Amino acid sequence: MARQNYLFTSESVSEGHPDKVCDQISDAVVDMIIGREPEARIAVETASTTNKVVLMGELKISDEKSVTPEEISAVARETIREIGYQQKGFHHRTCSIDNYIHEQSQDIAQGVDASEVKEEGAGDQGIMFGYATNETPEMMPAPILYSHKILKRLAEVRHSGEAPLLEPDAKSQVTVEYRDGKPVRAHTIVLSTQHKDRDGTKELTSPDIRAIVEPYITEVLPEGWVDAQTIWHVNPTGRFVIGGPDGDAGLTGRKIIVDTYGGAAPHGGGAFSGKDPTKVDRSAAYAARYLAKNVVASGAAERCSVQLSYAIGVPEPLSIYVDDYGTGKVSAETVEAALRETMSLTPRGIRTHLQLNRPIYKRTAAYGHFGRAPEADGGFSWEKTDLAAALKSALKL
Repeated sequence: MARQNYLFTSESVSEGHPDKVCDQISDAVVDMIIGREPEARIAVETASTTNKVVLMGELKISDEKSVTPEEISAVARETIREIGYQQKGFHHRTCSIDNYIHEQSQDIAQGVDASEVKEEGAGDQGIMFGYATNETPEMMPAPILYSHKILKRLAEVRHSGEAPLLEPDAKSQVTVEYRDGKPVRAHTIVLSTQHKDRDGTKELTSPDIRAIVEPYITEVLPEGWVDAQTIWHVNPTGRFVIGGPDGDAGLTGRKIIVDTYGGAAPHGGGAFSGKDPTKVDRSAAYAARYLAKNVVASGAAERCSVQLSYAIGVPEPLSIYVDDYGTGKVSAETVEAALRETMSLTPRGIRTHLQLNRPIYKRTAAYGHFGRAPEADGGFSWEKTDLAAALKSALKL
């Protein structure tokens, strides 16, 4: 039997964290290109350090001149500006940008290009996981959900000018206490946030930063979760003025557990950012989350994880595996069969069903790819629960 009383911890990082800066630049490039050519193939990696950004990867587009290196550099600079970096060691105007993006390998392209003669194959092999739980309204594990919410709220008040002493780089961590299998309170809250050097003539200390951030943190957590026994660690090492890529190098795809379920569920290993939706690392992970969430929404289980596996050039998933953690109302095998019946899980089937050939990816690259509200333009379409009724009918619930 699963444990019912325990502590579980997840972390998040802000949009100004060096790795997240890189994720957002990579996805901004994806959005620019896919907005012009929805069927483009894109795989862009970004690295960052003190006043330098390096872009690497490959493209396959119908007209190589339709996207210029200057446009790609401009997108990178605009992303850095939007995040808020105007510091001596990392500034959107003065940082150098090196672009090493080249044409996609024909050996890789041929697996997907097979669609010209038959059903399009997966762009690579791999395993992808999706997960959902009814412990929060967003059907996300509470520790990662609230770690994201803390940083998102702090970014909002930083951008608005309400908290002008905060700077872009930050990390959060929430330890949640579970009783009878349900999250009930915040046991420990950890926040490290970059900040300005001084408030007027006064150097800022950890207690000063806590006084700024604590009201916003308490605001986004459920009522009653912060109590007299909650442990706080705010800027526990003290001064945090040098941050972002000036303080530590960044790289696309280095925060994959932050991107998904905070360690509460498996991750297949592949990163999402910088990849167009023919890459099943991205699209099939979104599909797996969509399926798991709809299983829970249908009432078939209180918790559900879905694993999909693919081979390069092969359209259909090699396997579908469902784990309901002992909470299912029908067998996992029955659910697996129903999932195959209710949605096409070929790469093109996923892209069509979730309408993924759109410029909707930059917004996913900070504060989690999951647990967000579906948007009118198709953003976060994998968070919809519009498959729940069909699943409920198929499962005879």
